[in-house]
Amino acid sequence: MTSIRNLMLAVACLAFGAAGTVACSARSGGSAGLSGGGASSAAGAAGTSGAAGAAGRTDARLSKVLFLGDSIAEQEALPLAAAFKAGNVQFQSIAAAGGGNVVGPAADANWRQLPAQIASAKPTVVVYQLTTYDWGTQQQQQAAYQKLLATTVGYGAKLVFVTMPPIKPDDFYQPHMADLAHAGAAAQAVAAGSSGQAAVFDATAVWGPTYQQDKDGKHDRSSDGVHTCPQSAARFTTWLLGQLHGMYAGFTPAPAQAWANAGWSASPDFHGC
Repeated sequence: MTSIRNLMLAVACLAFGAAGTVACSARSGGSAGLSGGGASSAAGAAGTSGAAGAAGRTDARLSKVLFLGDSIAEQEALPLAAAFKAGNVQFQSIAAAGGGNVVGPAADANWRQLPAQIASAKPTVVVYQLTTYDWGTQQQQQAAYQKLLATTVGYGAKLVFVTMPPIKPDDFYQPHMADLAHAGAAAQAVAAGSSGQAAVFDATAVWGPTYQQDKDGKHDRSSDGVHTCPQSAARFTTWLLGQLHGMYAGFTPAPAQAWANAGWSASPDFHGC
């Protein structure tokens, strides 16, 4: 419990920059687990634009976020749900283990239900984190992302693509790494031609360019080389809230201390941490 409390205190410090980090370290007896540099870097990532083909800032209210992705996104949805609740924004995740993709091996099954899910959710914005199953040529990816855009816009929402975190591929993923390498470019092409209806948020600022299991002296990514740990899921949440604030002027993210210690970090969905 002590380590979880210290981790969550460290996450709460992300919202305040270097000065807040000093104050938080003092309150925690210096055991928050994030150095001043690490906290400053994470806070900086939260404020980085990272958007390509940006949909443009609007004064429209961010009323509901629908989150799509694979099992990585399932883990990220835990702190996201707490953060959006704290910010009085509706949030729904339909991320799915072993799939959640709009192109690749599970796409046909997913598309049989996805339009109805988007329609019933009535989101302001659909956030699709590119998945580890987005296999195919760049042309196939682009066609699928274009279909997702058309479906999303058809139900009155905007679309945000989020790049996936880097992974350490095992024998299962290794044959598909070339496909995953151009998924971001396919999403950018769709956003660039979307007439402001889509954007790409490049999450490199959150994860770094390569898989890194430990960060700031703590487990940051799962030992399986793919999934997240509470620390990185929280950092991703802080970052994504900042990106959406950049898109929706009427949306003010809740401070990290309002959601960081809401119990989600104890979920069994986090493993290898």
